[in-house]
Amino acid sequence: MLLKSKEDYYPIYFGDLPKLTLDKKILIVTNPKIAGLHLQALLEKLQAREVYCHTIADGEIYKDFKSVESILEAAFNHRLDRKSLMIAFGGGVIGDMVGFASGIFMRGIDFIQIPTTLLAQVDSSVGGKTGINNSFGKNLIGLFHQPKAVFINPHFLRTLPQREFRAGLAEIVKMAVCFDKTLFQALQNLDIGDENALLSVIERAVSIKAQVVREDEKEQGIRAALNYGHTFGHSIELESGYGKYLHGEAVGIGMVMANTLALALNLITQKEFEAIKTLLEKFRIPTSYMIKNVESFYESFFLDKKSLDARIKFILPQSIGGVCFKDDIPKALVIDILREFS
Repeated sequence: MLLKSKEDYYPIYFGDLPKLTLDKKILIVTNPKIAGLHLQALLEKLQAREVYCHTIADGEIYKDFKSVESILEAAFNHRLDRKSLMIAFGGGVIGDMVGFASGIFMRGIDFIQIPTTLLAQVDSSVGGKTGINNSFGKNLIGLFHQPKAVFINPHFLRTLPQREFRAGLAEIVKMAVCFDKTLFQALQNLDIGDENALLSVIERAVSIKAQVVREDEKEQGIRAALNYGHTFGHSIELESGYGKYLHGEAVGIGMVMANTLALALNLITQKEFEAIKTLLEKFRIPTSYMIKNVESFYESFFLDKKSLDARIKFILPQSIGGVCFKDDIPKALVIDILREFS
């Protein structure tokens, strides 16, 4: 599969990792767990002028300037130059930070994505969105920096904890609800123990993501639809301190919140609402949350990157397989919906 970025096409490979011959300095960035499980296998596939490895702590709470600075220091210590390359070897946290670090190191060097979690494979590794969190919210600091290639190997999922695996399924559900009713039906019938069936839905989800990115690389239009569930989900992550929920879990709850709003606006039927919630529950993705403070939760929406001119843009399903944007929903209605979760 090829994805067209503004600068160039870049390939997305599925299956076993091929031999990589790169006549340059390489900095692999990963976390201790992935290094212990898979780093040796990657090194055996990699032939380069010089190869270095840098590990950073695992978890959303470490997705910050301090971790990015440690990546940059490793790059300088190993004397990487403008022709060098970074490899993001891990989940979405690693991918986002390596994409950001490579994008600002010497004003930008190449990087490739080798995602090891389902969430990263189907969503965050494709499309060039990079960034870190801060006290105001999630991914508010970053840039668009497309990888030179993405390698999606389902083999890595065999060592993924079930909770993280299921959290990744939330992102596939998201794309099915917004863009592909047939994929939604396939997920309803999916046996997650069937690797061939799983690979098929992964490929379809990546294909949807790639098509959307081709049409709208910098998220000026349709690409914002990929944030369905995220406006609410990011506020959940912020309020709960980036520790209680995995990103996909927060997005799953966020989809239920968005669907509650969509139901109130007659954009979906009660039957469709229940079908989406049932699918999330089939994959053991959380669907409930107790908001601590409704007003502050609402105010956090204004920090969302999609909001503009003090207007909150909500991404809402329109039946199953369709999506719409709403930036004119009265505050009173949104508050009423939030109170259902408080």
